[in-house]
Amino acid sequence: MDRNILNGKKHIHFIGIGGSGMYPLAQILHSQGYYLTGSDNNETETLDAVRKMGIPVFVGQRAENIEGADLIVHTAAIMADNPELIASKASGVPVLERSELLGIVTGWYDNAICVSGTHGKTTTTSMLTQILYTAKVDLSAFIGGKLPCIGGSGRAGKSDIMVCEACEFVDTFLKLFPDVAVILNIDEDHLDYFKNLDNIIKSFHKFSEMATKALIINGDDENTLKAVEGITGKEIISFGLDPKNDFYAKDVTKISGMETRYTLMHKGSELGEITLHVAGVHNVMNSLAAAASAVYAGVDFESIAKGLSDFRGAGRRFEHIGTAKGITIVDDYAHHPTELSVTLSAAMEMGYNKVWAVFQPFTFSRTAILLDEFADALSIPDVAVLTDIMGSREKNTYDIYTEDLANKLSNAVFFEQDKTAEYTDERKYRNFDDVCDYICENAKDGDLVITLGCGDVYKVAKMIYKKLLG
Repeated sequence: MDRNILNGKKHIHFIGIGGSGMYPLAQILHSQGYYLTGSDNNETETLDAVRKMGIPVFVGQRAENIEGADLIVHTAAIMADNPELIASKASGVPVLERSELLGIVTGWYDNAICVSGTHGKTTTTSMLTQILYTAKVDLSAFIGGKLPCIGGSGRAGKSDIMVCEACEFVDTFLKLFPDVAVILNIDEDHLDYFKNLDNIIKSFHKFSEMATKALIINGDDENTLKAVEGITGKEIISFGLDPKNDFYAKDVTKISGMETRYTLMHKGSELGEITLHVAGVHNVMNSLAAAASAVYAGVDFESIAKGLSDFRGAGRRFEHIGTAKGITIVDDYAHHPTELSVTLSAAMEMGYNKVWAVFQPFTFSRTAILLDEFADALSIPDVAVLTDIMGSREKNTYDIYTEDLANKLSNAVFFEQDKTAEYTDERKYRNFDDVCDYICENAKDGDLVITLGCGDVYKVAKMIYKKLLG
């Protein structure tokens, strides 16, 4: 990839500019003086924000939208038969996929802190961004979810610090230029691409080698320790619950449903008390990674403590949708068995009468390969209500159905599906309607309903809330 491809370019066109991964890049490039245009298929709040920056946006994707551009960027979600993408590739103008542009942009900063890991990336990136923002650091940020304090998923700043979520899916993070690489954990995921855990660890090893200044790693995670074996020439800073780590949490105390306190320790010395308003031990670990990264970036403890205390979660991370008829409705992005287990275990400890987990399996490959692990995780709540599998980019060559998962659970509810029928929007919303009706008819005052998945199951949470409000 040519790191200098933007040299001399004036007009950059974004196909799919409303995507959560495109908007932060548009902010940064716009702040650098590039003239931008963009297109998307649907009107969204993000498109409104893009237009407020003075960027023209076309709704609908057509060949003529690219006119005048000397560089074109598209998301991975744009299909090969998209007329705007076809025209772009035929135009002779350089065309980049979003992750390639993100890689180039990270190379512009002297202190690019890239946060990787199978679980917790968005939350940790958000925590670190909140800390730096609280400390009045004029940072740039690229986050996989919305963070209220910056009003979205990204920010363009004037300092040399960038915080960037680094995703391992199809080795995307190997396109970045990290100065500091953070590794939260390494687990089996995306096995349709990586095939096995060893290959995942090898990719994280390559990512670690790319860091120019420091590695900030989970010293409690065996796979992470394997990934950094043999790495030299950079500072290695560890975090975890074990006191052997450079940064660790002492006296972790659950105060209430969403509040946890602990003493932040650094090499045996007390830095002070941290109060979190996000649930679960996994968020203690995320906060330790964020705190260690902030200390490395030169932030004082008071700003770290205030930033973490002010943090109330990123969008779709145990996000409170509302409370109606005494029923609390939250939504969470958890879509891997490990994430489901920690999120549902935390939910079960929060004191609700009953926990209803509404889960949308995402991709046939993940559901088939990790079927038993999903069953273990979904046995945790009182009731697991399952939607159809969202295949996303895949065909169902695995012959896997929601019924196969439900049959492994004693607490499952699902709605019979026609296995020969095509998965259309109409069928999906009929399925969502069934789930919504079931929850509204059966959940009671004092219960928690949590929708889970990385697809569009969050729509069910909003449907349930709206119906309960009447």
